[in-house]
Amino acid sequence: MKKHLILITVAVLLFSCGEPSKEKKLEQLKSELTKKQNSLSDLKSEIEKIENEIATLNGVKELQGQLIEVQPATVGIFKNYLDIMGKVDAEETVTLSSEMPGTVSRIYVSTGDMVNKGQVLAETDNSALMQSINDAELNLELITTLYEKQKSLWDQKIGTEVQFLQIKNQKESMEKKIGALKEQLRMTKIISPIDGTIDAVDIKAGSAVAPGMPAIRVVNMSKLKIKADVAEKFAPLIKKGNEVRVLIPDMNDSIDSQISYAAKTINTLNRTFTVEVKLDGNKDYHPNMFAKLMITTYSSSSAVVQLPVKLIQRDGTNSYVMIKNGNKAEKRILKIGQSYNGVAEILNGIKAGDEIITNGFLGLQDGSAIYTAVK
Repeated sequence: MKKHLILITVAVLLFSCGEPSKEKKLEQLKSELTKKQNSLSDLKSEIEKIENEIATLNGVKELQGQLIEVQPATVGIFKNYLDIMGKVDAEETVTLSSEMPGTVSRIYVSTGDMVNKGQVLAETDNSALMQSINDAELNLELITTLYEKQKSLWDQKIGTEVQFLQIKNQKESMEKKIGALKEQLRMTKIISPIDGTIDAVDIKAGSAVAPGMPAIRVVNMSKLKIKADVAEKFAPLIKKGNEVRVLIPDMNDSIDSQISYAAKTINTLNRTFTVEVKLDGNKDYHPNMFAKLMITTYSSSSAVVQLPVKLIQRDGTNSYVMIKNGNKAEKRILKIGQSYNGVAEILNGIKAGDEIITNGFLGLQDGSAIYTAVK
């Protein structure tokens, strides 16, 4: 029994040593709060001292109210933008392949070469086709001679009509055969369908090619555009003709243009639609460059006051700003329009020339005494 009492006593002592009492914790918090309050009081005293020194140095003999800074309200045409990312694309980009399987015999171009529409860029081995065409043309010469003789006899009513028609049919069949062989010969050549620049050559002489296999890519660098995808919720705002500012970060360049195309169909996979902006073909833009589009979605029809959003306060019901009215602060209720990039459109409440309090407005009430430093 005595042994049990000793164990219980030891456990109680250990528990009381390991857990600080509630009263002790409360005293610590009260002490910390007092220190913070004293620090805040000291900080306010230092701020007042600095304000007094500033006022003295600027010729203010007697301080009345709160030191502030002001800035006149400005007006201008307010615009709101939709910022989206896009990339440079070529309106005419074609990846060519051979229309017939075969072995590449000649390549006439290299990357960077300028080519014209209809120019032959490469061709596959066509020796067998050429031989077939030569043989067919020789046969056509013989058949044509026989046809002319048979026609001459038939015109004199010599011979039968069947003989004439047979030789005529042979001549026409051979002509069609030669035409088909020449079309196959054309299909052994890779021909550019556009004017442009050779962007890639993915074949080598002696390599085997087949229809659909990428061989040569041609890009028309004089017809470039920017393509971007826009979320469908902006479809009512984005139309062909919208003003747009294009920023090309990699070239440190920007241009002002218009939306040249806005798709009417929404992509069902990502719920977006495509917009395009044409670029100046004289500049050294490159396909797949990143571009930022600032599309104008709203523009005020007349000059309005523009105000930094950080100066606007709320009192639970209204948005307002503090202005300087003599040596008093005045609270002005605002009617705010749209905002962009930290600037708000002010529809009503202030006018050009009003002195907006830009520094020292926190804590001011309507009618509070204020003063500005003398510059």
